[in-house]
Amino acid sequence: MGKAKKEEEAVFLRKKITLLRAFSLLIGSMVGSGIFISPKGVLKNSGNVGVSLIVWFACGILSLFGALSYAELGTRITKSGGHYIYVLETLGPLPSFLYLWAEYFAIRPANSAVISLAFGNYILEPFFAPCAAPLPAVKLVALLGFYTVLILNSWSVSWSARLQNVLSVIKLLALALIIVPGMMLLAQGHTENFQDAFSSQSLALDKLPLAFYAGMFAYSGWFQTSFVREELVRPERNNPLAVIVSVVTVIVGYMLTNVSYYTVLTAEDVLASQAVAVLPLVTAMVCVGDIYHLLNFFSFSRWLFIGLATLGLIIHRYRHPELPRPFKVPLFIPVSFTVICLFAVGMSFYSDPVYVSIGCAMVLSGFPVYFLVIRRPIPEYCRTTIYYLTFKLQVLLEVVRQEIRTY
Repeated sequence: MGKAKKEEEAVFLRKKITLLRAFSLLIGSMVGSGIFISPKGVLKNSGNVGVSLIVWFACGILSLFGALSYAELGTRITKSGGHYIYVLETLGPLPSFLYLWAEYFAIRPANSAVISLAFGNYILEPFFAPCAAPLPAVKLVALLGFYTVLILNSWSVSWSARLQNVLSVIKLLALALIIVPGMMLLAQGHTENFQDAFSSQSLALDKLPLAFYAGMFAYSGWFQTSFVREELVRPERNNPLAVIVSVVTVIVGYMLTNVSYYTVLTAEDVLASQAVAVLPLVTAMVCVGDIYHLLNFFSFSRWLFIGLATLGLIIHRYRHPELPRPFKVPLFIPVSFTVICLFAVGMSFYSDPVYVSIGCAMVLSGFPVYFLVIRRPIPEYCRTTIYYLTFKLQVLLEVVRQEIRTY
C-alpha cells in the first residue's frame, strides 16, 4: 500500500510530445541564425568553395551521428535533463558540474550573444547597403532584441510561444526565398562561381577546426529532444525517428542553401558580408565580442562536453550490459563522433589560441568551485540561509511578474 501510494503521489511530466511535435521541435531548433551567419565562417576557415561544401556535408553527417548517439542515451538513461544527466550518469559528478559551470558562464551567454548580433546585422544591413552597418548600431539593436525577448518571456509564456511559431515560419520562408531562386539560376547554367572550387591557393587546412565550429553551430539543436525525453510518447521509437528525419531534412536544406549562396554570390561577396543571407553576461559579450570569435569561444566548451557525453555512452554500454536497449546504434557511430569532436576541440587551440584558451579557462575555473563548495559539505546554517534567500527571491519575482501582467 505504501509503495502504491508513493507511485500515485509521484511527480512526473505528461507524455504530450508526439512524433510530429518532436520533429517540429528539432527542425525549429536547428534552423535558425546559424545558416545565415555560418557560411562566412565556414568559407573563411576552409579556404575555398569546394572544401566549404564538403565541410557543410560532413558537419551534417557528424550531427546525425551525434543525434543517433544521443537517441540511444535517451533510451538507456530515462531521465530528463539532457547533457547534464548523461554526463552525470556516465562520467560522474565532477564532469557534470563542469558542464553546468561552462553552460552558465560561457556557452549559453556567448550563444545568446552570437544570435543577438546576427539579429542586429540582419536588421540593419539593408538600410546601410552597400556599406557595412556601424558596429555600435548593430550592438545596440542586438541588445534591444535580446531584452525585448527577455521581457516578452517574463510577461507571457503564451505570447512568447506564439512569437516563436511566427519566427519559425519566417525562417523557413527565408530559406525558401534563398533556395528557389538559386536553384533556378543554377538550372539556367550560372555555374561561374563554382569554377576552381577546389583551388589550393586559398586552402586553409590549419583553420578547419574553426570551420567545423561554424558548421556545427548551424546544425546545433539536434540534441533538444534529450531535454524533453520524459515527455515523449513512445520515446524508444519516436526519438530515433524524429532525429533521423529532421537531421536528414536539415542536411538537404542546408546543402541547397549553400549551393544557392554560391550560385548568386562569389566567395569574395560571402566573405565581405557579416550577414550572408544568462543576462549581465550576454550584454558584456555583445558589447565586447565579434560573432566569429564568440562562436569559437563557446564552441570549445559545447563540443567538449557533447563529445564527453557520447564517450560516456560507450563507457555506459560496457559497464551496464544488462540494461534494456530498445534502440542501439552501431559502435562506430558514437566512436567516430567522439573522436572527431575531441580532435576538433584539441586542434582549435592551434587555430584560434586566444579565444579558445579563454573558453578553456572558463571550464577550468569550475574546478576550485566544485571542490570548495560542492565536494565540501556546507554547514547547515549556510544551507538554511541559502534556501531561505532563494525562496524569498522566487516569491519576489513572482510578485513582480504578476504586477507587470496586471499593469
